[in-house]
Amino acid sequence: MFLPTLASLFFLSSATVRASPCVAFDANWNLLAFGLNGKDWNAGTQDTWSSSTPATDITASNRPPFDAANTTCYLSQYANAIYAINADSKNPSSLYIYDAAAKSWSTQAVTAGSFDYTSFGAILDHDTNVFYALSQGNLFSLDMGLLKAANSTPLNWVNDEQVPYPSGYVPVMALAQNHIHFLDVPNVPAGSADIFVIHYSYFQPQPQAYPLSNGSAFPATYGQVASFFQADNTVQQEFAFIPADSSATYIINVETNTTQALAAPTTKDSKATYFAGVTALVQLTSNGAVSYLPYLEGNTSTNVAATWATVSNLATAAPPSSSSSSGGSSGNASGSHSATSPSSTTTSGATLGASIQYSMLTACVLGLAAIVV
Repeated sequence: MFLPTLASLFFLSSATVRASPCVAFDANWNLLAFGLNGKDWNAGTQDTWSSSTPATDITASNRPPFDAANTTCYLSQYANAIYAINADSKNPSSLYIYDAAAKSWSTQAVTAGSFDYTSFGAILDHDTNVFYALSQGNLFSLDMGLLKAANSTPLNWVNDEQVPYPSGYVPVMALAQNHIHFLDVPNVPAGSADIFVIHYSYFQPQPQAYPLSNGSAFPATYGQVASFFQADNTVQQEFAFIPADSSATYIINVETNTTQALAAPTTKDSKATYFAGVTALVQLTSNGAVSYLPYLEGNTSTNVAATWATVSNLATAAPPSSSSSSGGSSGNASGSHSATSPSSTTTSGATLGASIQYSMLTACVLGLAAIVV
């Protein structure tokens, strides 16, 4: 009779899949999903998402493993490139670049300095193609130039200044009009944001209010954000805010200083991530399900009536798992992300994978002991 050894049982348990996928648009508004079921996919433009024909497999060599705790992806619209941070658990400081036109990956070396990859929120500024990130109470920057492929010279996270927030603040950062909008800031009222002006490098002294038409306000709470791009490649003017309880979808317009309240995500998932294009807000849940909310800038009546729908061709190509917590990333999207979230709502992919692995190993050892006895 074959009796498995402890080593072989550990090997089997090590097969646990640790995934931290992300979604992003390319500059032609094809929806890309990275790390779903171990592969990468192109779901095409919005008019094809309801198709039962599977999304196209675009898995290529030199891609990251998407196995870190919190992968975050960003679109550089000018370069038509996707930048992936925290996509490789063995090389956390490496920044992976996907050239959407060439369909190829390259790895950019980055010097972290005092930047903490385990605790940060970040946006990728549209016009300058510079990352701005809040980490451990400091605002950092990382200049990407117009890279769509890595170069041989390491880039550097530069510690620019200390932010005027308490040490416990978990950043919720949104990008619009080359301004960073900080939500859920202590002592800032609901429906308002603190603003950092990128081109002048200063914090506005007073928060900006974005009321709803009925006089109410989006809540002062942690959540996810995603900035809507413009088809003509100009700066973003609106961003979505989804509270961690998935109670609603708020669209904030920084031109009119107003907010719309739209349909709440069908799937309530505090660990879901979001990415916005021009005419859709996309949700990636922690079990790998992808859905979207259609959106038309300036068309209030159409937006209020819009409902969330499944991206069917991705579901066909990479069916979501039955688990509701398969290690989704804890980030925002569309140029703004947070790799941290309140501990009560976050379970990282690496932590979950390790817990499952330990549980499987324990069960296997107990089973082996029972057989031997």
